[in-house]
Amino acid sequence: MAMEEEIRKIEEEISSTSYNKATEKHVSMLKAKLARLKEQSLVKHGTKQAVGFFVKKTGDATVLLVGMPSAGKSTLINAMTNAESKTAAYEFTTLDVIPGMLEYRNAFIQILDIPGIIEGASRGKGEGRKVMSAARVADLVIIMLDPARGLEGQHEMIAKELYSSGFRLDQQKPSIRLAKKTSGGVNISCDPSMDRKSIEAILKEFKIMSADIVIRGKLTSEQFIDFLMGNRIYVPSITVINKSDIAGKRPANGEKAGWIYISALKKQNLEALKEAIWSRLAFSRIYLKRIGLPADMRKPLIIKGSCAIEDVCKKIHADFARYFRYARVWGKSAKFGGQKVGLRHILQDGDVVELHSRK
Repeated sequence: MAMEEEIRKIEEEISSTSYNKATEKHVSMLKAKLARLKEQSLVKHGTKQAVGFFVKKTGDATVLLVGMPSAGKSTLINAMTNAESKTAAYEFTTLDVIPGMLEYRNAFIQILDIPGIIEGASRGKGEGRKVMSAARVADLVIIMLDPARGLEGQHEMIAKELYSSGFRLDQQKPSIRLAKKTSGGVNISCDPSMDRKSIEAILKEFKIMSADIVIRGKLTSEQFIDFLMGNRIYVPSITVINKSDIAGKRPANGEKAGWIYISALKKQNLEALKEAIWSRLAFSRIYLKRIGLPADMRKPLIIKGSCAIEDVCKKIHADFARYFRYARVWGKSAKFGGQKVGLRHILQDGDVVELHSRK
């Protein structure tokens, strides 16, 4: 049986099987087999090894602009950054990855304008695999929609292509530890939300017969398969509707709450978009203070995500963490000004930190 035919038959069997306790193990096995077959199919057709666009990651974070051809991505990146992306009123103007740098609240945010996404991009159509290879460096994805094309359908298609390329937008990476063994079978410590037989069936499909597994929190079979595949990307996203000056700014029935309406051409509502980018990247601005001197409030350290004293040390130099004694903190995270803390102390945006080392 050809691989494509086998994939089709498995997909049909999954969709036609009622999911319940009696079928959970079988469906989980089918999903694991399907994931492996799709990966093998990409390798077989050469799309898995396709040479991608070269993207040098720089700045404090990287944001990816994704949308259909002529959605206005090039116009937006030109309006928000120092990029010089070619624009025109016809499709497929952008034939390479165009980087631009947005400076906002002392953070330098790299924004990448990639060629338009079309249906089938995840399977290599329209050089889609090359495009998606650039997308894998992203810390945030902006999905840009053109109101002239039907918003819900566009969003569904783009989200599906990203999902098929390994992106898990707005999902939390599952907390799983797995240690393979040569014998002894499978030892599982997990939440009862996933059946043990289903876990074992998935592991068997991945040729794992003996292992110690610790799972924290609720888990689905899809999430466990994603973990075993090992090539999934977990990033937040923002959905932007461009050309709002033409289509009107009020969302219609059925459109998602939280979508941001802008006009890239007329530079309307771009400040709201910048603020959303800052918020979704969860930046912290940390101001440094030398011992006995005032804090430097002009150029903060910019750290993405949860920020501990250890992250500040590593951002400055590896030796700061190695020779660290303690730190003093002023700001929202401190119980009082100048609180003495250790490496694991979690900071908040705007905190002032004074580091003390052993040398």
